[in-house]
Amino acid sequence: MKTADEFKTRFGKIAWLLGVVMVMFTTTAFAHCDSYDGPVIQEAYKALESENVTYVMKWINPDQEAEITKLFNKTVELKDGDAEIYAIVEKHFLETLVRLHRETEGAPYTGLKPAGSTHPIIQMADNSITSNNVKPLLNGLGQHIQEVITQKYEKVARLEKVKDNSIAEGRAYVSAYVEYTHTLEALEAVLSGGSHH
Repeated sequence: MKTADEFKTRFGKIAWLLGVVMVMFTTTAFAHCDSYDGPVIQEAYKALESENVTYVMKWINPDQEAEITKLFNKTVELKDGDAEIYAIVEKHFLETLVRLHRETEGAPYTGLKPAGSTHPIIQMADNSITSNNVKPLLNGLGQHIQEVITQKYEKVARLEKVKDNSIAEGRAYVSAYVEYTHTLEALEAVLSGGSHH
């Protein structure tokens, strides 16, 4: 029989892995780099403020550096000029930087996202880095994962009762079932070592 400490340790590992899975397999989670409060744009602001392009170079590949440097220099040149023109050029710089970064991830660029659009799990991860403290993330992660899995399960359970009433209800059930089971299959892939970032 497992002790309470063994159970907590095992649950903690599973919760952490499931969190990784949720980040890896939820496409909207990747929008974090597109967000105004995400790290790419925040470092872009830091670079523009200090007039030092090196802050953003980590987010792109070497073959993209010339394009970003040229656009960065043009943006900095216009910083003290007309505010409306600068706002347009600055946004173009941010969009270009994010687009190039997304290319390095092999992901499409779908536009800049507003601040506050980042998923809670990613916000917790960012806060852990900013505060240099992972404990709040670990404490909140288990609860967040339980809530997400419970919501997916409850949706499947609710729709399972009416899946044969109509084609539309059947399709709604299948969609919920696939979402629920794919999350768990992804967890199994991580646990068995078969998943790659």
